[in-house]
Amino acid sequence: MVFSAAQLLRRGGVAAAGMREVAAHARAPRGSLQHYFPGGKDQLVEEAVAWAGRYAGNRVDRFLAALPEPTPAGLFAEMVRQWTDEYAAEGFAGGCPVAAATVDRAATTDTTRRAAADAFAAWTGAVARALTGMGVPAERSASLALLMISTLEGALVVARAEHDVRALTVAARELGPLLDATVTGPGRGGGA
Repeated sequence: MVFSAAQLLRRGGVAAAGMREVAAHARAPRGSLQHYFPGGKDQLVEEAVAWAGRYAGNRVDRFLAALPEPTPAGLFAEMVRQWTDEYAAEGFAGGCPVAAATVDRAATTDTTRRAAADAFAAWTGAVARALTGMGVPAERSASLALLMISTLEGALVVARAEHDVRALTVAARELGPLLDATVTGPGRGGGA
């Protein structure tokens, strides 16, 4: 049910993730939602946002495993590729469920705002740890991870607006050299 809520969030925002819609998407009895989510829609949205943050963080290891020699630019290119592949295969209907919940609820529902902040922190932490493992100084890893995620999220918005992956490919091409230039020590991907 949490997965279904995240899928509905990423396609239509909080409005699309109503209890009925989630139950239908998950093929679950509506009563089970009230049982597992006594806090109602707010609880369901917050749990979906938390799940999405963990999912994004866990994807970092899979992205690194896909690279023959991990580099910061390679990691960012894999993060971007996930979306360019999705948009090529399925169109531009989906986006980040954390971003969708943030846009829809950050100003009005503090618990959702905090859940989104925590989700972004989980994702940023995973990227920062990966960067440090590639030889980026620890004192720069967190800010560069935030830059990578912020750039990706902005490029997703532009790509969806334009129905074109141009913003994503430009982001990977332009940010990649800057990221690789931050490697100062040995790491899994080598070093300077």
